[in-house]
Amino acid sequence: MDRYEVNTSDHQVEAFLNHLSAERGLSPHTVAAYRGDLEQMIAVLRRLTRTAWPVQWDRLNRDALERYSLALQKRGYASSTLARRTAAARSFFRFLAEEGVIPRSPAESLQARRPQRTLPDVLSVAEVVALLRATDATPGPEGLRDRAMLEITYAAGLRVSEVVGPQGLDPASVNTETGWVRCIGKGSKERLVPLYPGVVECVRRYVTEARPLLRARVRDRLARGITALFLNSRGHPLTRQGFWLVLRRHAGQAGIRTRLTPHVLRHTFATHLLQGGASLRHVQEMLGHANITTTQIYTHLTDAQVRQVYEKAHPRA
Repeated sequence: MDRYEVNTSDHQVEAFLNHLSAERGLSPHTVAAYRGDLEQMIAVLRRLTRTAWPVQWDRLNRDALERYSLALQKRGYASSTLARRTAAARSFFRFLAEEGVIPRSPAESLQARRPQRTLPDVLSVAEVVALLRATDATPGPEGLRDRAMLEITYAAGLRVSEVVGPQGLDPASVNTETGWVRCIGKGSKERLVPLYPGVVECVRRYVTEARPLLRARVRDRLARGITALFLNSRGHPLTRQGFWLVLRRHAGQAGIRTRLTPHVLRHTFATHLLQGGASLRHVQEMLGHANITTTQIYTHLTDAQVRQVYEKAHPRA
């Protein structure tokens, strides 16, 4: 990842980020992404225009932003990265215009190459089973934790930020009586997703048998009020990085060669549901997608798999 030095926080950037968090309700991870994109923009613009600090936003014109866009393209970024950073610039300058900092936004006509939609990696049913069974080799409460965590991530199609971290699950998030999980998604939107009995049993065992043992390992008295569902070996809330390490370890044990990330489990959840006959609208609701066009990529994925099966199985294909 490229790193760009910014000597100090820009007042207008901080105001924009506060707007995203407080008024638009964007998650801390999304706001952090905006911050990184805007800090990069400032560094590149200062180099291109030889602008002193602080940036005088009302003196930047469309030509400067076009040069910024071209500089990004020359660095060979993926089209999706270019589109995101261009969108961040447009949103920021639109905010400055609305706040009266500049008379009008010079970024409205800023364009980036349309991102190429790539099909996400997914696991087969056999690979999912192998991954989950691999957790049985981990002794102690960590094994029960890993099984419950991976089971519920796949079973409900959760994002990693919906499982661990500030907006992650707590014990009350899972209703083991009715078989539902309540999670907080992007934009702090809440949704309910059903769970099959096997997952409910895994979570119940973890909460009653393993989690108390992990909590007992906390030495800091101030940390004894921890409410996160999934805890690390020291009894503290498991982080996103901790989730990644757990997933990678068990993927290696299961012999999975697919580049496995937490989001692959979410892709796999959606794909398996559609292959099993679920409607696109129901999958959209369970994934928490605001727009069904986001969910439609999974129909392309299942179509591609159907084509592969057809060409492999049909005698004249």
